[in-house]
Amino acid sequence: MTGPVMVSARFGLGGRLFLLCTVLLFVLAAVVLLGLGAGSSGVDLREAWIALVGQGESIEQTIVRRIRLPRVILAGAVGATLALGGLVFQALLRNPLAEPYILGVSGGAAVGAICGMFLGLAPFPGVSLAAFGGSMVVLSLIILVAGGQVSFRQDSLLLGGVMMNAFCGAIIMFLLAISQSTQAQKVLFWLMGDLSMITADRLPLLLSVLPCFIIILALARPMNLLLLGAESASVLGINVRLISLLLLATTSFMVSIVVSLSGLVGFVGLVIPHIFRLILGSDHRLLIPACLLGGASYLIGCDLLARLLSVGGELPVGIITALIGAPLFVFLLWRSGP
Repeated sequence: MTGPVMVSARFGLGGRLFLLCTVLLFVLAAVVLLGLGAGSSGVDLREAWIALVGQGESIEQTIVRRIRLPRVILAGAVGATLALGGLVFQALLRNPLAEPYILGVSGGAAVGAICGMFLGLAPFPGVSLAAFGGSMVVLSLIILVAGGQVSFRQDSLLLGGVMMNAFCGAIIMFLLAISQSTQAQKVLFWLMGDLSMITADRLPLLLSVLPCFIIILALARPMNLLLLGAESASVLGINVRLISLLLLATTSFMVSIVVSLSGLVGFVGLVIPHIFRLILGSDHRLLIPACLLGGASYLIGCDLLARLLSVGGELPVGIITALIGAPLFVFLLWRSGP
């Protein structure tokens, strides 16, 4: 026995879950500290820790608490949400290539968010609701193109996703071209996956994704049964249509929330679920917490790498995730071929 089977034989579900969360929480704490201690201001790791837990309002504390900490929190929330979103889409569609960015759901959310920004709507609920509406429209069109059902062929799914991704990109470029707003340049940078513009007053918006995490975690067992196929899941007592619609709506909502704050950060939902599925197997009772904690650590690490690699300016984190995720997508596409 090797891999997930050997681990299952030695530990029960509770033991595996405890061990998994302990390790991933340690990794998350480490990358958070590294994220707080990295930057061009000269505040190192030790000084960042002192500034975080100390009292007063020194320059170091202002840098850590008002600039670096909100950015790290946003990166963690975005990474966790996108990784979990990719896991849900892959379970629903039984396709390891499914992911919010590749399917165009993130692109639809970005179109909605940009429309809300140009209309002068408030970040919440205006821009966030506009992003959610855009993601739901795209998701509905993909399902329509793929045959009008939640369970459809992989080639139809990928074709519909690529088509909608390209269409959303064209709409975004059109909106930027005709816009007379001074926000156009800022929006263009935001589209590449920018975490630098976050401020502490916008962080409470991220609390709205927590109920989504809880809902998806509560549906871990039905997600396991959905892997058997719609007919088999129905025989085992699962309301496939209701569960699928609930998961689709919940995932689209939480993805739209983080996209409205971070812009387009691609391939997180492809990389993280794939890695943990290789390590842990296909049990979503383990994969969901793994994707939440692992996705948060992954994007904080990518943002840290983006800051370290930037010379004379900011490097959007979306560039780093694309450089890592795009080759993996090509590899998975090649491996799933005939």
